[in-house]
Amino acid sequence: MKKILALLLALVMVLGLAACARPETQTNTDPQNNGGVVTPDTPDENVEIDQAKLADLKIGFIFLHDENSTYDLNFIKAANEVKAALNLKDEQVVMKKGIPESSDCYEAAVELAEGGCDIIFADSFGHEDYMIQAATEYPEVQFCHATGTKAHTAGVSNFHNAFASIYEGRYLAGIVAGFKLNEMIASGKITAQQAKIGYVGAMPYAEVKSGMTSFYLGARSVCPTATIDVKYTESWYDETKEMEYANALINDGCVLISQHADSMGAPNACEAAGVPNVAYNGSTNSACPETFLVSSRINWAPYFKYIIAQVCNGEAIATDWCGGLKNGSVELSEFGKSVSEEAKQAVAEAKAKLEAGELQVFATSTWKKDGKEMTTYLADVNTDETWQGDTEVIENGAFQESKKRSAPYFDIDIDGVTTK
Repeated sequence: MKKILALLLALVMVLGLAACARPETQTNTDPQNNGGVVTPDTPDENVEIDQAKLADLKIGFIFLHDENSTYDLNFIKAANEVKAALNLKDEQVVMKKGIPESSDCYEAAVELAEGGCDIIFADSFGHEDYMIQAATEYPEVQFCHATGTKAHTAGVSNFHNAFASIYEGRYLAGIVAGFKLNEMIASGKITAQQAKIGYVGAMPYAEVKSGMTSFYLGARSVCPTATIDVKYTESWYDETKEMEYANALINDGCVLISQHADSMGAPNACEAAGVPNVAYNGSTNSACPETFLVSSRINWAPYFKYIIAQVCNGEAIATDWCGGLKNGSVELSEFGKSVSEEAKQAVAEAKAKLEAGELQVFATSTWKKDGKEMTTYLADVNTDETWQGDTEVIENGAFQESKKRSAPYFDIDIDGVTTK
């Protein structure tokens, strides 16, 4: 009887502790992070922000490069947009540009924290460990990091990761590319077997492979004979190498080029060669009017508004946040002048299906690995030193990207992709 009473008492204590847990702790403790990513469904224009707290808020930004990088420029534009929308003063927004993925990031974060910043945001993958280091030393400051993978396992309540379902935007851009390939085939410019896409990738990481694959699947959904060759520069920003690799892909028979790299190197190479180009992180229409087709990008303004509102309203910031098409975090640019009305209509229809959940970008019936459809895959969701797969991510007939954590973990080289 005493043992039963003791067990009951222990159970009551456990339940009591669970009920008293802080909200942010509750969202951080799931070791597999299954379903732990916050995915907003609507824009946040109507969110009420405590204006008294907003007047005293200070937010700091750490950028890997400056405006010359299309990647960083995308973040800088979003920061300035939110600054204007919320009427923040110059002294309330501090931007540190050209901060490498080194201890310089930690030093910049410390300087911002010591300077009174309530929120510090960093934009590059390699900034993460330095941001975590600073977060542990300044627990009263909220540290937010784009593209990172460790917030859900780090156990640091004031450190947060964010990304967006850009694979959906890449898929839509791929549809535009597929229609362009079909036009080339129909006009006799190429044969169906010559529908080869070139892709200039920065790093052979999941973030790049996820975007490349979703773009390829979008293209192949309308041009089934399409293949894709990728060359990795091993640098996020190297304009000379990006141009060189784009030209090498063109010389190797690629008839359309896209990229996940941060300079104008590839678009400029395409414009000079007269090869259609799908850009990334922003429109290159004005610089490359003859070859630009479309661009997809993550709009970071919704996330910046979100973290500011959460802090001003005294509410917890999500450990892992992933915006999408529905809340305006994933966008397509305007279309280039050579994009057909048929292609535009197809994009609109696919976008509606994505938003309604009727279309899954990585549906396993649409791609194969070594000639076989995949039914199971352990992805490296909980990043550690072993880089081993730890979480099942194929569910309901699709690879569930950015559902287990915000940052991409699709790292499969599917059939039809060739690394050069």
